[in-house]
Amino acid sequence: MPKNKTAVVALGGNAISPKGQIDTIANQFKNTRASLKSVMNLLQQDYHLAITHGNGPQVGNALLRVELATEKTPTLPLGICVADTEGGMGYMIEQSLQNALIAKEIPRDVVSIVTQVIVDEHDPSINNPTKYIGSWYGELEIREIARLHNWQVKEVPGKGWRRVVPSPEPIRIINRKAIKSLVDIGTIVIAAGGGGIPVYIMKNGFYEGFDAVIDKDLASAVLARDIEASELYILTDVDVVSINFGKPNEEKIDKIRVCDLKKLYEEGQFPAGSMGPKIRAAINFIESGGQIVVITSVESAVISLHGESGTTIVP
Repeated sequence: MPKNKTAVVALGGNAISPKGQIDTIANQFKNTRASLKSVMNLLQQDYHLAITHGNGPQVGNALLRVELATEKTPTLPLGICVADTEGGMGYMIEQSLQNALIAKEIPRDVVSIVTQVIVDEHDPSINNPTKYIGSWYGELEIREIARLHNWQVKEVPGKGWRRVVPSPEPIRIINRKAIKSLVDIGTIVIAAGGGGIPVYIMKNGFYEGFDAVIDKDLASAVLARDIEASELYILTDVDVVSINFGKPNEEKIDKIRVCDLKKLYEEGQFPAGSMGPKIRAAINFIESGGQIVVITSVESAVISLHGESGTTIVP
């Protein structure tokens, strides 16, 4: 019998907590259910799947709770907040998917794994943190909060001040063998949520975490490589990738070879703060042996799986 195709589906954090919507748990469950239509499409084609998800809005809320409770409860480090949101969001995705499987009478197990991801303790981002997290503040306000919490902060002109943390490159998934074993037998695994928890290896071989965040799409590409997936689906808030974005000569990309995409990336077509990490993830995955990457919106994902929408990257 032919081997089942294995894919990783990366859900954006804003798919579960859209901008402009009150971020209640009830709304997060509703949005989670809506975001799983493309996942169900793949499952009905007998794919073996791992699912990742962003957690930007959720970890921002978690950090705000920590700040508001500073004088009443012990402070939670960023790594714990990432782990907490990974567990909570994993539960929402897991239960929503279980119910969808029950409705379609598909007998598949679903499991969430709080995932640790190896990074380099000497990653350049550690000495030059640029990843904005948490709430916005005025300069005088954030100076005092930064002193209290030992934060590094930066100004975004015209918007205000915000905390910045390192965003090191993911190297490999610590739990990769367990995840691959589960995926290979047909269990749907939710893993590397929010990019996973960044940890490094100390000289004695022990693992140690630190305050940083890993880009979810880059971690998804590493996970896909580590479990030997052939396909990676990155679901975001745009239907298709474009070059010259926002300009009169904007041009949509339907299908592209990875070598051509790499040239466009090196030309600066994809900014670091938006599409850049997704393009890098696509390049990394294809160059590590992947066969297909599709970048599209949650809404268009179902038809994108059939090549009718989105951007497809191939070797």
